[in-house]
Amino acid sequence: MSVDMSAKKATSIQLFNFSSPAMRAFHLSWVAFFVCFFAWFACAPLMPVIAGEFHLTKDQIANINIAAVAITILVRLVIGPLCDKYGPRRTYTALLLIGSIPVFGVAAANSYESFLFFRLLIGAIGASFVITQYHTSVMFASNVVGTANATTAGWGNAGGGATQALMPLILSALIMLGVDSAFGWRVALLVPGILMVLVGIAYWKLTQDAPQGDFKEIRAYGAETGCGKKGGVAILAQAAKNYRVWILFLTYGACFGIEIFIHNIIAMYYVNHFQFSLKDAGFAAGIFGLLALFARALGGILSDKIALKKGLDGRTKILFIMILGEGLFLVLFSQMQVASLAILTMTIFALFTHMACGATYALVPFIDRNALGGVAGIIGAGGNVGAVAAGFLLKGMSDIQSCLMVLGVLVVVAAVSVIFIRFSTEHKHKEQQLFEQAVAERNRLLEA
Repeated sequence: MSVDMSAKKATSIQLFNFSSPAMRAFHLSWVAFFVCFFAWFACAPLMPVIAGEFHLTKDQIANINIAAVAITILVRLVIGPLCDKYGPRRTYTALLLIGSIPVFGVAAANSYESFLFFRLLIGAIGASFVITQYHTSVMFASNVVGTANATTAGWGNAGGGATQALMPLILSALIMLGVDSAFGWRVALLVPGILMVLVGIAYWKLTQDAPQGDFKEIRAYGAETGCGKKGGVAILAQAAKNYRVWILFLTYGACFGIEIFIHNIIAMYYVNHFQFSLKDAGFAAGIFGLLALFARALGGILSDKIALKKGLDGRTKILFIMILGEGLFLVLFSQMQVASLAILTMTIFALFTHMACGATYALVPFIDRNALGGVAGIIGAGGNVGAVAAGFLLKGMSDIQSCLMVLGVLVVVAAVSVIFIRFSTEHKHKEQQLFEQAVAERNRLLEA
């Protein structure tokens, strides 16, 4: 027996409806991702203080930045199949609760080595993104899944911008209360850890895996969900055979990978290159992350809109345009010598970057519905591969400006690869039918 996983999927996004399973998953998934992203990059805006306490060299700082995203590659690869096997509710709850441990641990670090160790482990919570995208892909129908994926990811991504702006403020508040900076940054890092525990409990109590219920309950009736009875390795292998997955792996490294890299270095870049104070650098860096609040959603919305007339081919074209714009403005940003112009070009570059991320995961649910977890996991891992590669590039170059220019050129090259994504006529026809069914169902509900 199999369950039609397209049945009962939400055909519209009703932001203030907290009663439906789809909207509870929508809100809890972006909140969980926001908190994870906040915790993931909480150290970055405090690095000038931390570097001073531990007397970190340039290479040691580079190693910390690489460690922050390295382990996420592996965890993202396995987290998608875990969602297929155990359901997003159990997987997300476990990640939030277990992931909070190294967040608390980094606050207790007393040397470069212990800080590096916990920073490496914290990277695992970056896999939260895959669960967020998986959960909304399961809950929302074809006509709005691009918007749902991009919006939840965008609002969650904003945690990276929030942490850039808020962590220096939290530290400043503690110093005003008489706490010295050496102890203050440790206390500040307890905040995201506590938030992760609270959201983990809420996720367990308030969500379910699919519109039909939890995967465990559905299977108890002898039914199959998503990938059926396939194990995690089989799901991953099926996804890995699809060449489109690897093109999106590359392009996601070129947008989300660059985004992660920028989160790690941008505050220190403004401090060192433009002589900003820690607080001013945090606000400037915060612009980059906070734009995800709407820009990533915009990428998904545009993808859904163009799909009305152009189908899957339209989704690939919008992705190409976004990544191309990102690469061109990254090159321009790298050449800025005036702070105000740097912030302006960074803002435009950030808009294209976030929209490219949204457009990528607006395409993901249509690659292979029977291996969704594997597809989402591999492509998600691509983002971290891009971030790690960028980190090593920076480590091997003399200055950040040259590194940013080279990265911009590489992003343009990645954009060209999108042109080679093709779908069979049969595949496009099947997806178009599902899309039209979802639109008809939405219209029926609106008329009722």
